[in-house]
Amino acid sequence: MAGVHPQDDLLKMSHRENWRMQHERLHVKHRGHEAMHAEMVLILIATLVVAQIVLVQWKQRHHRSYNLVTLVQMWVVPLYFTIKLYWWRFLSMWGMFSVITSYVIFRATRKPLSCRTPRMVYKWFLLIYKLSYAVGVLGYLAIMFTMFGFNVFFRIKAEDSMDVGVIMLFYGLYYGVMGRDFAEICSDYMASTIGYYNRGGIPSRSLTGDICAVCGQRILVEVEEEGIIEDTFQLSCGHIFHEFCIRGWCIVGKKQTCPYCNEKVDLKRMMNNPWEKTHVLYGQLLDWLRYLVAWQPIIIGIVHGINFSLGLE
Repeated sequence: MAGVHPQDDLLKMSHRENWRMQHERLHVKHRGHEAMHAEMVLILIATLVVAQIVLVQWKQRHHRSYNLVTLVQMWVVPLYFTIKLYWWRFLSMWGMFSVITSYVIFRATRKPLSCRTPRMVYKWFLLIYKLSYAVGVLGYLAIMFTMFGFNVFFRIKAEDSMDVGVIMLFYGLYYGVMGRDFAEICSDYMASTIGYYNRGGIPSRSLTGDICAVCGQRILVEVEEEGIIEDTFQLSCGHIFHEFCIRGWCIVGKKQTCPYCNEKVDLKRMMNNPWEKTHVLYGQLLDWLRYLVAWQPIIIGIVHGINFSLGLE
């Protein structure tokens, strides 16, 4: 019929039908390019293998620089995509997290270190850790909720519930990774500032038995005295700390050594319930995600550059 254009037909189609037609056109466009596609897949696999070997060697030989570069990329790469794709909601949360975390890091790197700073640092990052854990779990449940079709009972579109689940899961994992990495930086600075042990692991000054090596305050205080009233925890090396301080040191700051003598800490003794064991497993998941977010976009960019240089499209 005269006057009817193909673009008008596309507008009348549903989103799913439009996507299916675009997919079929893509197949027609790339038909007969099987050899080129196989070459591109080989380039991708080879680049991934080489990049993995390089990153593992870098991490083993220069752990500190690897962590620093990875943290910077974790902080900057999502910002680039956020501005490019106009994700203002993520940008506002990223900005708020960055401002507060920058202030916490500023306090943690001051000399002399305030006696209240270590607890403030651990409280902030423990809050981030628990919030990211809860948001990540809710996002995962929302995805499972949609995949099993429960959204139909609540008259929620599958696309909407899946989008909410994916966004929440990403938020939880991303801020979980960032919180753990920044907590480790603060732990390093505070340990060197408090000065109980040097980089070689040898105590540089004596610690009295009634002082917590993490916060620098007395373990037990009298009723009329000003101080922290909290349960204590004794490590296998015999040193005693405020329970909140040492749990923040080991679980949040990823420090598996005594803050005073640098002896290895048995984390299993600190896990009183399965919930905390789950936190350790969640931390391992965050370590895996760090590679996916920080390095995967760069690796994919290298692959595209190689394909472009070879004339592969």
